[in-house]
Amino acid sequence: MKKALIVWGGWLGHQPEEVADIFRGILEEEQFSVQVSDTLDVFADGDMLKSLDLIVPVWTMGQIEKQLAANVSAAVQSGVGLAGCHGGMCDSFRNNVDWQFMTGGQWVAHPGNDGVEHVINIKQSSSPLLEGIEDFTVSTEQYYLHVDPAVEVLATTRFPVVEGPHSLNKAVDMPVVWTKRWGVGRVYYCSLGHQANIVELPQVKLMMRRGVLWAAEGKKRATEAETAKAAAAGTKYTGMGDSN
Repeated sequence: MKKALIVWGGWLGHQPEEVADIFRGILEEEQFSVQVSDTLDVFADGDMLKSLDLIVPVWTMGQIEKQLAANVSAAVQSGVGLAGCHGGMCDSFRNNVDWQFMTGGQWVAHPGNDGVEHVINIKQSSSPLLEGIEDFTVSTEQYYLHVDPAVEVLATTRFPVVEGPHSLNKAVDMPVVWTKRWGVGRVYYCSLGHQANIVELPQVKLMMRRGVLWAAEGKKRATEAETAKAAAAGTKYTGMGDSN
């Protein structure tokens, strides 16, 4: 039985407890053993984190101690999957650039705030994760993010929809769903999920179900050579230690 940890908290406007409960339901349906925590202190046990198959953060606009973020990073580098959505994963800790590097992006704006009608465009890619899902329209926050160019983009949305200082630039396709690697760990992100009702949308829930399952396979799929190479590379990475 695969093991997953869901950690929820931070800004309550994102309904983290309710969203965490949705993820718990998905994972239990998929026969995971699920631990749920409402404190970041659970990240203090680095060995426990490395014993997991998946970590699901549901924590927005928080503060995290450098060592706790480093423990999560080390676990993901070793093969533990990381999957989440919206601000619960890519606006978790604005003060921690290691977290942002690991997750692949950081929220910076949502012009028009909530209730912006926009289209989610499914992109052709090497990944089968979103196969069979058609383009769809949602009315919610449209996330503008600073994104790691190394990610593989699976879905996008077109900006601008709402006017703002960004709209005098050319139109851009902003990533909505992506995957990346951190060590041998698999990282999956979807920017949709402002509140529980958005996560419950059929397309979004399917995206997240596929994403958590994919991320949780990283440890199993990694070869011994890949794991050894990632471990060696990890010892050379100083991260925030370069500036703190």
